[in-house]
Amino acid sequence: MATSMVCLAVLCLVSPLLLAGSVRGNPGYGGGLFPQFYDHSCPQAKHIVHSIVAQAVARETRMAASLVRLHFHDCFVKGCDASVLLDNGTNIVSEKGSNPNKNSIRGFEVVDQIKGALEAACPGTVSCADILALAARDSTILVGGPYWDVPLGRRDSLGASIQGSNNDIPAPNNTLPTIITKFKRLGLNLVDVVALSGGHTIGLSRCTSFRQRLYNQSGNGLADSTLDMSYAAQLRQGCPRSGGDNNLFPLDVVTSTKFDNFYFKNILAGRGLLSSDEVLLTKSAETAALVKAYADDVHLFFQHFAQSMVNMGNIMPLTGSKGEIRKNCRRLNNFH
Repeated sequence: MATSMVCLAVLCLVSPLLLAGSVRGNPGYGGGLFPQFYDHSCPQAKHIVHSIVAQAVARETRMAASLVRLHFHDCFVKGCDASVLLDNGTNIVSEKGSNPNKNSIRGFEVVDQIKGALEAACPGTVSCADILALAARDSTILVGGPYWDVPLGRRDSLGASIQGSNNDIPAPNNTLPTIITKFKRLGLNLVDVVALSGGHTIGLSRCTSFRQRLYNQSGNGLADSTLDMSYAAQLRQGCPRSGGDNNLFPLDVVTSTKFDNFYFKNILAGRGLLSSDEVLLTKSAETAALVKAYADDVHLFFQHFAQSMVNMGNIMPLTGSKGEIRKNCRRLNNFH
């Protein structure tokens, strides 16, 4: 009985958020996108993407997390328009050089391989932005996560924004209000914040992204008090006060290659790696209720993650005659 009362209390907190998540926006898909977009123009598109992503993840499991992150870092800057894939060029300063992306973002060669196969099968048809959306979904499934239908029909940008990349992507040391603001500006809500943070159930993070938690969290030369002490000691061995910036650590210390809800269980145990993970529990009753709900119920997390990925994928897509369908994801078609 006691257990069910606790669950009820959590759901009481969570349910208004769930309602907000399920009824906002257009019913179905936003911005003129729909899953069947390529059924006639390139019927093999989804199969081509899936098979190449599957090969890449079989070679290196970490690639699944890298491809999910690529979609995330694309959508948060000017919408889901493949701007993140553009290299430096005339009038283009690549987003790859921004603070969140430099020495960190990866998976471009897999996208190139997918694009090459799609151009051979259906020239000038499938956008790079849609490749990112499909690759993120397929990556999630391949490591044990949920399936969702990916709305398609995005077109590719004619530019990039390194300023947007520097300013708009949530950072590991952002405060919770800042993170929530960055989501809300794009039409995403608290459920999206917590569910999409759950993408950290897979993948690795660099020492430089969490060092301050180990040595000087609030400017007093002390470790973050919300971090489990034995976990902090373990992290210090590979993440010194200086040097080792690019040393890698699993974001989910228990099951780093499996898409599950251990990320949330870890946060409850003081073993969330990033400050932006831990603040979901410590800085807001509403986000804390979701962390607890997802730690208790993996199916609820999967359901919300899938819906939040669709919501994120609907951010400001270019459709109709806007943008273009790039032949090479790294450069514009009129590249000189």
